[in-house]
Amino acid sequence: MNDMWTGAKIRLRGVEPEDWEGFRDLAQHTADVRNADLVEPPRSDEGFRAWTAERAGRPPGGEAFRLVVEVLADRAFAGSVTVGESDSRAGRFKTGIEIARGHRLKGYAVEATELILTYMFAEQRYNKCEVEIYAFNEASLALYRKLAFIEEGRLRQHEFIAGGYHDVVLLGITAAEYWATHQAPSVR
Repeated sequence: MNDMWTGAKIRLRGVEPEDWEGFRDLAQHTADVRNADLVEPPRSDEGFRAWTAERAGRPPGGEAFRLVVEVLADRAFAGSVTVGESDSRAGRFKTGIEIARGHRLKGYAVEATELILTYMFAEQRYNKCEVEIYAFNEASLALYRKLAFIEEGRLRQHEFIAGGYHDVVLLGITAAEYWATHQAPSVR
């Protein structure tokens, strides 16, 4: 690893204004948007340019941030990973990830999530990461279970999506659970 933001296949980097097309492409498939968030009306290309430029201008880090998942081999935009709802007093944060259709099933989501967990646990002193996944999103549930997240509960009929109410599955991993299967970063 060259730096803490680079893995074997991908690197995490800040949002750049020219990433607008990648973010637009992530929003093209209703099922994908529904898995990650709530469906909104279509946004114009100019709207994506403005949204992305605003995020590119934000200072790095903070209590909530978004990073681009970039493929090392060709520097392609593969998706994004977010950190949010950070509570430094309690030592908790939430994360989420979106990987573009053409880049799925290549290990990018696992690697990007591991990079975020390493940063938040090793550098920011957080103790726990939580995710909320719609019960119908089997791919995301499998991803987080593969990463050793433990199911902590289920919010029944919690979100109204696609004409019906759906459960939200709560999963979490502590720093100790993460470090039990991952090597802590070196100071050298």
